[in-house]
Amino acid sequence: MRPEETIDFPIRRVWSRIARLYNNEAAKHGGSMAIGQALLNIDADGTPSTKLGPKMGMEARSLVRLLQSMEDEGLVRRAADKSDKRVVRIHLTAKGKTMRDVSRNTVIKFNEAVQSRFTASQLNNFRTVMTELDRILEQEQLF
Repeated sequence: MRPEETIDFPIRRVWSRIARLYNNEAAKHGGSMAIGQALLNIDADGTPSTKLGPKMGMEARSLVRLLQSMEDEGLVRRAADKSDKRVVRIHLTAKGKTMRDVSRNTVIKFNEAVQSRFTASQLNNFRTVMTELDRILEQEQLF
């Protein structure tokens, strides 16, 4: 089977290009795609660190390193939850909010540019296939 005939090859190729695009844009502002993704997933009232990894699809170890670097850069701060001191919430700093706005605008521009090139039907078909593929990978043991 040639790579072009597989399901995963085009997904991997396109995702690599998207990641490169986002990383190049983020680098202009001193960030990375991973930092931008984290910033976009932190709620205004803070997000428990245990909820952030699953929201982003990241492993705990990678998330710990990412949050540490974001804290070192002054993008986030950690604070104990007011009602449950065992829970650590991640909050955006003023610098983090500014970077989140840059990330949000980049994602919006990308989506608008892509969506303008496809019909609503094509986009719905794409979302249907990707949602079903995600469900299959989440619920079924393929091997």
